[in-house]
Amino acid sequence: GGILFDGLIIPLLLFKRTRKWAFIISVFFHLFNSIVFQVGIFPYLSLAFAVFFFEPRTIQKLFLKKKHFYDKTEVIIPKYKTPLLLILSGYLIVQLLFPLRHHLIQDNVLWTEEGHRMSWRMMLRTKGGIVKYKVIDKSNYSEIPVKLSDYLSEKQSVIASTKPDVIWQFAQYLKKDFKAKGIDVEVYVNCKISVNGKPLKQLIDPEIDLASVKWNAFKHSDWILPSKQD
Repeated sequence: GGILFDGLIIPLLLFKRTRKWAFIISVFFHLFNSIVFQVGIFPYLSLAFAVFFFEPRTIQKLFLKKKHFYDKTEVIIPKYKTPLLLILSGYLIVQLLFPLRHHLIQDNVLWTEEGHRMSWRMMLRTKGGIVKYKVIDKSNYSEIPVKLSDYLSEKQSVIASTKPDVIWQFAQYLKKDFKAKGIDVEVYVNCKISVNGKPLKQLIDPEIDLASVKWNAFKHSDWILPSKQD
């Protein structure tokens, strides 16, 4: 059904005779996806773009009745056209290339999540995992028990057990939280995950103190173990 919709909706929106019904179908399709699959902002972006298939006069009649319709003679080309075009061109190039940065980062983005955010990757993987955060008091090297439910909601706990960047962020939070209580700590994470139903594998190096390492959004973090393990 989804493939059929994707293949037909653009031609149907392009033709005036089918545009109205295509838009109604599009609204139903995208709202259904948003409610059932919870795919974030994408359905609403798609609906917003559908507006561009309608004639300007139609949009004015529906939403801008009190606003004067522009006249081509009223359009003034600014003197700073060239620098403006250069800025917009640079912006568009960044928008085209930035989502592809994961190709320059070591290992599989499905595993590491490095370069996944702000990319064109959507609904390509499901993840499940088990995790234990080990907090060590540096003054006597005793372990301080930590329960995720004391800090995170159920949904947040799932994310903090499968996504390396969130795991690192939570380790940093634990460090700050205990430091505010006057306790200097190390944070180690023992985490195993399954990607798309595959067997559980170790995601994070359990010997690395995540409270003391930095995150770099543009390069691979060595504390994320390889996706291909013996």
